[in-house]
Amino acid sequence: MAKYIGAIDLGTTSNRFILFDHTGRIVSLAQKEHRQIFPQPGWVEHDPLEIRNNTLDVIREVLSKPGVSGPDIAAIGVTNQRETAVVWEKSTGTPVYNAIVWQDTRTDLICQELAKHGGQDRLRGKTGLPLATYFSGPKIKWILDHVPDARKKSENGELLFGNIDTWFIWNLTGVHITDVTNASRTLLMNLNSLDWDDEILALLDIPRAMLPKVCSSSEVYGEAQGVLQGVPVGGDLGDQQAALFGQTCFNPGEAKNTYGTGCFMLLNMGELPVPSNSGLLTTVGYQIGQQKAVYALEGSIAIAGALVQWLRDNLGLVSKSAEVEALARTVEDNGGIYFVPAFSGLFAPYWRSDARGVIVGLTRYINKGHLARAVLEATAYQTREVLDAMEKDSGVRLKALKVDGGMVFNELLMQFQADLLDVPVIRPRVAETTALGAAYAAGLAVGFWKNLDELRLNWDKDKEWNPRMEKAQREGLYAGWKKAVSRTFDWVE
Repeated sequence: MAKYIGAIDLGTTSNRFILFDHTGRIVSLAQKEHRQIFPQPGWVEHDPLEIRNNTLDVIREVLSKPGVSGPDIAAIGVTNQRETAVVWEKSTGTPVYNAIVWQDTRTDLICQELAKHGGQDRLRGKTGLPLATYFSGPKIKWILDHVPDARKKSENGELLFGNIDTWFIWNLTGVHITDVTNASRTLLMNLNSLDWDDEILALLDIPRAMLPKVCSSSEVYGEAQGVLQGVPVGGDLGDQQAALFGQTCFNPGEAKNTYGTGCFMLLNMGELPVPSNSGLLTTVGYQIGQQKAVYALEGSIAIAGALVQWLRDNLGLVSKSAEVEALARTVEDNGGIYFVPAFSGLFAPYWRSDARGVIVGLTRYINKGHLARAVLEATAYQTREVLDAMEKDSGVRLKALKVDGGMVFNELLMQFQADLLDVPVIRPRVAETTALGAAYAAGLAVGFWKNLDELRLNWDKDKEWNPRMEKAQREGLYAGWKKAVSRTFDWVE
């Protein structure tokens, strides 16, 4: 009898395969990084074939370990970096261009042109999203407009589009699908119909035939071929929605924050899409089979862990990302500097593609420890901005924040986050909640878990940080951050 659920986690910097048991504990894990390609300033690409091959490698690595084989796996769930667009030839599976990553800003002119009629919120009523380079739809248009013969091939039905979930599921099963959470990040899906919107497709000149079928987040889409031969693929969620699900935020008013390459806070809003007036996104949280979709408000931050990576790779101040905490602890505070990492513009709550990164407040007193501390604090400040917007839109005052992702093991950051938000910050026993959420969705689809209550029993607290900063200090630091953010505007014409 199958005793595990597998999760394929297709992240921005690496791809992983993780096996979970019935209690939600990790049994086995393998991970492999892929290249970040920067052809021009503001452009970010991945090689889709490298992602596919690396993912197959990590699956084989897990299956090669003692006591693990395909028949032990009841189902597979997939979770992925959202908004990253791939277009490939239907007959050969060959990408016509590199994957354009969610951080990429090359579609700014397309978004500006669309905003001339109706402004940046022209499509927000249907999609819950502003016009921004973040989303997949403008990326598809760019590929069709700039890659030789792509437009003609798409009109002849020879090309397929998918975010990274669709790309890998197609390679694994031959089925061309996505789920409602990923579709809701394209700027092409109507939040009410949960299907592609023909008027928006016409506006962007994207043939409907190249788009995947929109499915729920938890149902059997098909069976794997090759390395996972015969295993049902039964879950598909964008990474942040998967983390919401993995954190068992099933009730309206429950929220989580994921600290990864970027930083993403989601608040469960129930079965009705709630519009935002404060720069947040209205998105689909998840949909289980034929049940009604559950919606969420999201605050999206482009650069969080990626800033630590930049400190490591571009400046060489640390040799490993984990060393940044020790470096930051060599000083008592940030020395008066702020680092606003607007490398790809600013996402929530500003949506300013004209912004670029700044370090402000520099004096000769500043050393590398202050810089490391400012790098960590930047993520906490951005999270505070999102939480303020979320409370304004929803009327919900958070009593605690569930956190996950790679940065939650940074004790200095988590304590500063609790201080800045003035609420407890809670890390779960299983911090890999993105992969766990995809596993839960797949497990529900095949009956490995019976219902949401069974999943709630798996959640357990690992550590809690309580606020201990005085209000005057907290608000003074935050005011300095807001001043620093204002200096990032209008750098790009």
